[in-house]
Amino acid sequence: MSSKRDYYEVLNVDRNATKDEIKGKYRKLALQYHPDRNKSSDAEEKFKEISEAYAVLSDDDKRKKYDKYGHVGSEEVFRGSESNFDEIFRDIGFGGIKDIFEQLFGGGFSARNRGDPFGFGFNFGRSNRGEDTVIDLSLTLEDIVTGRKETIEVPSLEKCSECNGTGCYPGTKRKKCMGCNGLGQTKRIVNENRFSTFVTVETCRTCRGMGEIIEKPCKNCKASGNVPARKKIQVEIPPGVEDGMTLQLSGRGISYEKGAPGDLYIRIHIKPHQTFQRLEEGHLLYTLNLKYTDLVLGTEIIIPTLHGGEKLKIPPGSQVDSIFNLRGKGLPVHGRRSRGDQIVKIRLDIPTKLSERQKWLIKELEDTKNA
Repeated sequence: MSSKRDYYEVLNVDRNATKDEIKGKYRKLALQYHPDRNKSSDAEEKFKEISEAYAVLSDDDKRKKYDKYGHVGSEEVFRGSESNFDEIFRDIGFGGIKDIFEQLFGGGFSARNRGDPFGFGFNFGRSNRGEDTVIDLSLTLEDIVTGRKETIEVPSLEKCSECNGTGCYPGTKRKKCMGCNGLGQTKRIVNENRFSTFVTVETCRTCRGMGEIIEKPCKNCKASGNVPARKKIQVEIPPGVEDGMTLQLSGRGISYEKGAPGDLYIRIHIKPHQTFQRLEEGHLLYTLNLKYTDLVLGTEIIIPTLHGGEKLKIPPGSQVDSIFNLRGKGLPVHGRRSRGDQIVKIRLDIPTKLSERQKWLIKELEDTKNA
């Protein structure tokens, strides 16, 4: 569904490439296409493309998701990839990740995009992104001829009605964490001597970085502020989807308080059809059973298709396993404007019970043919 190039192709690495091989290839390409070194008009776009590919393939979870689902939303690509880039950029002399992406793509630390200053999905602070959701959807061949709109139920979270989303037992409030004095972080002196003092800053273990604690949690939501729910959403299934294909709807998954929602993945299953067999490139196979006399003398018959009945002329002397082609009467090809054909294959309908006269006529015909 995406016009983006395959990430493995972008970095020119095999799909089984190791992380070191991917890192080495990106390092070379970053040196080649960095706009400070390469003044060609397409250098910046090339640099963005290889950086997006590396952000995904250098991360085990993102790479696994990409191998399974394909391209994901731009807000997901760079999230959590700071360390993978930072080492390379500093090593090749381009500064840290914040410096280089601000230099190339702008952004700054405005209040509107604080924590994600460059619009690339980087999150230098605490992430509270919701969960991705996978839904299985069964369709018929008729469903995918023109595409369809489908209303589906997906798992969701809604504000707890008991505590109004606070996570606290009704009538109580959150209190400032005394372990960090409400800052969410604690400082710890690691080593101190007459020359220097080493201090580490870490997330407060008491409040887990929230700066507040819940002394008496809500029993209904167990202090989360949310309870499981189901919501109905309408999704549009494009024409020609394939069995096993996964459609991604960015931002339609589960969301948490003050966090971006996850993505919704719709896994397509095509039901077997009683009349047609699906082939590659949108082609359909239809088996037509004819009587011996129809093959010998020829006939004209209305063939069922997914687009209505279609007249087909069977010429005299047609043979078993003959193939006839109904052009454009197959399925649309996903991502293209073309449509496959319906292939009609002839089979002989042999009767299992014959009267004595029918047997005599068949034998007479055979004797006449051999005379």
